[in-house]
Amino acid sequence: MVYPLPPVFARTVPDGDTHERAVCENCGFVNYENPKIVVGSVVRHEGRILLCRRAIEPRHGFWTVPAGFMELHETPEDGARREAREEANAALMIDGLLAIYSVPRLSQVQLIYRATLAEPAFSAGEESLDVALFSWDEIPWGDLAFPTVHWMLRHERMVQDGRGVAPFANPPGENGDARPR
Repeated sequence: MVYPLPPVFARTVPDGDTHERAVCENCGFVNYENPKIVVGSVVRHEGRILLCRRAIEPRHGFWTVPAGFMELHETPEDGARREAREEANAALMIDGLLAIYSVPRLSQVQLIYRATLAEPAFSAGEESLDVALFSWDEIPWGDLAFPTVHWMLRHERMVQDGRGVAPFANPPGENGDARPR
């Protein structure tokens, strides 16, 4: 019996391509690495915003919206609803797309939705230390986990105030490369 050779990958530009990729030297298989898609929601209830205090790294202990990596075979909206269940034990009604953010240093594309609580019930899930509703003036701006959380909250406020129409993208001059403080 003949066994195939184990894969041995080298970084090279495959024929007909323009980018260096991991290519198997034995069989020619190209291992494409593509950006990760993050899905989440700015969730409103009675004029307040739902935030989750992270129980995981990165940014353990900082506040964020319910969001995370999209799974295979799910729609972005279903992923956003799943993340809210996992992080905040919350059921959502998705209202529409708020923003699409690009974070190239992390190879991420973030699809953030506007949503409301389907029921006025929520609690901390496994990935959250705490979950709470905040009025605009109560948001812990200095303890937000990521620059994109600042962006999405401000974009949500612009929609609420009638100063903008979703979907938004990265703010001018922001390429997503800023690291959290």
